[in-house]
Amino acid sequence: MGSSSTHSFLCSGALLIMSGSLLPDSFFSYVEQADLEPGQRWSTWDAIGVLAGPEPWPDWVITADAAIDSELGILKTGKEADVFLLERATETEAVVLAAKRYRGADHRLFHRDDSYTEGRVVRRSRDRRALAKGTAYGRTVQAGQWALAEFGYLSRFWSEGLPVPYPVQLDETELLLELITTVDGETAPRLAQTRPDADTLAAYWEQLTDAMRLMARMRLTHGDLSAYNILATGERIVLIDLPQAVDLIANPNGMDFLGRDCRNVCSWFAARGLDADAEELLAELVAFCW
Repeated sequence: MGSSSTHSFLCSGALLIMSGSLLPDSFFSYVEQADLEPGQRWSTWDAIGVLAGPEPWPDWVITADAAIDSELGILKTGKEADVFLLERATETEAVVLAAKRYRGADHRLFHRDDSYTEGRVVRRSRDRRALAKGTAYGRTVQAGQWALAEFGYLSRFWSEGLPVPYPVQLDETELLLELITTVDGETAPRLAQTRPDADTLAAYWEQLTDAMRLMARMRLTHGDLSAYNILATGERIVLIDLPQAVDLIANPNGMDFLGRDCRNVCSWFAARGLDADAEELLAELVAFCW
């Protein structure tokens, strides 16, 4: 549609509004998308049903209705979700976020087993039945449950001061997160991809065990903790991938998951020369649970 026809279309719409006539949905759809390029959308921050991250919101979170979200490409793929880079920008400010999108029912390969979710409550009986039967609807519910669980745990952990990405918002199965970067502005690598010197290794270990102690006081453990679910920014570590966090009391397998988390991280640090004993760490963390 050319500029002159666009002008006529909009003017006609204005006349219809002034005359009290009802405009077709296609008119509003056109106006909403008229100025957007492919791969862009209006910010979903204030959309109905979207959950915002915990307050106080960090200064870099953009809440303006006029902000535009632009796709920048994929960051990583996974069996359950893919993570994309997304820029949210206005005329005066911009921020790049990580958009974690849990896969649709036809393209998902969940490897989490039921032992993670024991003790969790699914309120709707229809959802419980669908999850138990593994139907297509049940798989859709499952994706929503994992996304909601991750948003909830991230919100709690961030509010308690744990080193996790800030959860900007949740829109159904799309979770927008703070993008963790190095001091140079590059996307932070996983701890498993780094070779820290002795001092940095010791600093990472102190940060990690402090975080594990705080989670244990909350009677929770990561549930899938390893050097692959920890990002290293150069000065600090950040824990990621938290939809399966386990309640140490409500879940009968809680202590098993805690023990596995301890063994995984201790084995990685010990292999790099640090004195890290899994049994000692486990005993210390268990004491915080009671």
